[in-house]
Amino acid sequence: MPKTILCISSYEKGQEFLRQAKREGWKVLLLTSKSLEYADWPKESIDAIYYIPDRNKEWHMPDVISGVSFLARTEQIDRIVALDDFDVEKAATLREHLRIGGMGETTARYFRDKLAMRMKAREEGITVPDFIGIINYDRIREFLATVPPPYVLKPRLSAGAIGIKKIHSAEELWRKLDELGDQQSFYLLEKFIPGEIFHVDSILVNRTVLFSIVSKYGLPPMEVSHEGRVFMTRTVKRGSSDETALRTLNTSVLPSLGLRQGVSHTEYIKAAADGRFYFLETSARVGGAHIVELIEAASGMNFWAEWAKLETADDVSAYRPAELRQDYAGLMVSLAKQQWPDMSSYNDPEVVWKINKEFHAGLVVRSADCDRVESLLQNYTDRFYHDFFTSAPPKEKPTH
Repeated sequence: MPKTILCISSYEKGQEFLRQAKREGWKVLLLTSKSLEYADWPKESIDAIYYIPDRNKEWHMPDVISGVSFLARTEQIDRIVALDDFDVEKAATLREHLRIGGMGETTARYFRDKLAMRMKAREEGITVPDFIGIINYDRIREFLATVPPPYVLKPRLSAGAIGIKKIHSAEELWRKLDELGDQQSFYLLEKFIPGEIFHVDSILVNRTVLFSIVSKYGLPPMEVSHEGRVFMTRTVKRGSSDETALRTLNTSVLPSLGLRQGVSHTEYIKAAADGRFYFLETSARVGGAHIVELIEAASGMNFWAEWAKLETADDVSAYRPAELRQDYAGLMVSLAKQQWPDMSSYNDPEVVWKINKEFHAGLVVRSADCDRVESLLQNYTDRFYHDFFTSAPPKEKPTH
């Protein structure tokens, strides 16, 4: 009798995870938002889909617990996996309630709560920017008196650059906290450090990083989100000092935060002032913004599929990532002023993927030559701004 995996996704993503779990012989159940009933789910790979009302984009967790518990009366659920960052706590709560193995609520905090992950990282001796939780006013005043501006005010439980505000003075902070009212404890304040932002995407088994790939954003995600820019990232030259340093740092960060096995997207900043690497934040899921396509172009490995193989393995110690090549890749995505942008002129042989989404332009390039990828991205960035680019106000809250 096949084992059963319950996948939770309040956003439309993870299709290849669902397909691979089915290929591995598991019974696949999907719990998703009612508003995504007509999304492009791979229904041929899903045995049953259950929908949660998502008024104001939120799930009412007591109802989720009751519903899944009712389902568990007739389904022997062997694994629960959150496909999106906003579902990590949901999955942890369900695992705790049903006593199913995997990441529990305490560890999940280290991969979702920006305050918790910073506090844990600092306890483990990992370098992080100076920060303070928006909890005790005397401690906030002390922080403001000793750490000079600018700062960034960050939602603790959001994802990416959503809801982040740059703060230039103590007076500006107190005004913002007044606006937040009773919600202010769900935020933290952090010293803004100018520099280059990197991300390391990893696969872990038994607290050991078996695979990682280091990439660098073209512009910080916060700048892309708040000021309206083309999003760009590319893999870092293998064997370079930055790549070596980040691989080493990453092998200590993820086990220190308690990730036993799975995938992770983790961000670091290389400070312009001193060249040091600081841990920014991490997650227990696949990177968003089409980073999966970037990794697949460079390595030949689909992170969604590899994650599903790991989650469904009878013996995780026998799992090995299926890296096929060691090329370099670059990813670009932009909001577009056209409903369906014509990208036919972006026809260099290195272009291996193009986005198919309304009001978006995007592509991935691949080459064995790191410099060739960099040259193409520079050329294409200029062209994107001319051909497609438009901007929209930054998101204050996540949307489907």
